[in-house]
Amino acid sequence: MQSLLHSTFTPAFRYRNPTLTSPKPPRKFSVFAASAAPRREKDPKKRVVITGLGVVSVFGNDVDTYYDKLLAGESGVDFIDRFDASEFPTRFAAQIRGFSSEGYIDSKNDRRLDNCLRYNIVAGKKALENAGLGEDMRSKIDKERAGVLVGSGMGGLTVFCDGVENLITKGYKKISPFFIPYTITNMGSALLAIDLGFMGPNYSIVAACATSNYAFYAAANHIRSGEADLMLAGGAEAAIVPVGLGGFTSCRAMSQRNDDPKAASRPWDVDRDGLVMGEGAGVLVMESLEHAMKRGAPIIAEYLGGAVTCDAHHMTDPRPDGVGVSMCIQSGLQNAGVSPEEVNYINAHATSTLAGDLAEANALKKVFKNNMSEIKVNATKSMIGHCLGASAGLEGVATVKAIATGWLHPTLNQVNLEPEVDFDTVPNKKQQHEVNVGISNSFGFGGHNSVVVFSAFNA
Repeated sequence: MQSLLHSTFTPAFRYRNPTLTSPKPPRKFSVFAASAAPRREKDPKKRVVITGLGVVSVFGNDVDTYYDKLLAGESGVDFIDRFDASEFPTRFAAQIRGFSSEGYIDSKNDRRLDNCLRYNIVAGKKALENAGLGEDMRSKIDKERAGVLVGSGMGGLTVFCDGVENLITKGYKKISPFFIPYTITNMGSALLAIDLGFMGPNYSIVAACATSNYAFYAAANHIRSGEADLMLAGGAEAAIVPVGLGGFTSCRAMSQRNDDPKAASRPWDVDRDGLVMGEGAGVLVMESLEHAMKRGAPIIAEYLGGAVTCDAHHMTDPRPDGVGVSMCIQSGLQNAGVSPEEVNYINAHATSTLAGDLAEANALKKVFKNNMSEIKVNATKSMIGHCLGASAGLEGVATVKAIATGWLHPTLNQVNLEPEVDFDTVPNKKQQHEVNVGISNSFGFGGHNSVVVFSAFNA
């Protein structure tokens, strides 16, 4: 395989030379409530900051456009036209249409690669450009201390399915030599590193729908331990294919609101009937503060900490009492050095499933108690669907943009909330909100829980 990859991918991809534009500098305001205990001091070399954002989404590949459409409350959910879904109980998803790699991938490989890999590569390079590290600037960083950790829950499903079909109908000799490289989940990080020359930590985490948060947490730890100065981290997924849709349908996890797809993803609403599939990629550029300041990087926000735990309860269902999730949130806040009273924004996992939404709500109220009345909680999935292994990546970008802009996107389809949901879900319309400390939750099949904590950057 090593010789195959070298002969196939060197050099694999072309770069553009776009005009770099730095994001608007974050406002300078305190990240702590007046009554809260001060955050413990950290060695400045161990602080981790966010300097770049990259997405591939149902709303396109531009971060600002992506967030503007979220703020506008647009739904990306519609009927599937990538394949004939007419015989499926669910016939809709937040499917990406008209995707273009925009010159980030050379034409030959652009035709060969699974969409999961294409989304990964484009989002990663977009994030680097957003961080002021376009092709002409990358020589200024030590590539031996730059790594890539972009995971996927399911990997290259299209290439996998095509290979199985060829095996059954034509025999093993018709299986593509790219079948293995393009289906394994670590290949997205590998191809990015091969293209960029990044020789630091590089692998893929698979933690189902919590994958991207696990990647953020691990990437930050590589930086804090001194193993890397800069990490590309996040997730990519492209599972809107017949076997992906069929598999989730068989799990009885999907909404079947075919008469009104845009109203199908309705977190916490009494009439919710399941998740809506989405796809895409979300990637952050994470750097040590020292490294970012030395190169004059545009610092968008700060990663304060995070945590990962396991429910140890059930293969697909969360613990109803939310204990695993509440433990994860508490551990994440402790790791970040903040108190529950300092948090005033939560980007929730909120998949629109019957069990999951209330389990998360119960966990939030266990941790934040009376402070829930001061916290805004929204659900990105209500507009872009559940992007599986990429969901926390796209939601991490949304969380950082909320901190940088002071605006929270709405949660759509908030009509008749469950009685237990007595907190502000930012219903149906954006809200202006100065984020003090924000957390992003993601949970996956197997009981994998993850929480990451962000704030505005203060020198």
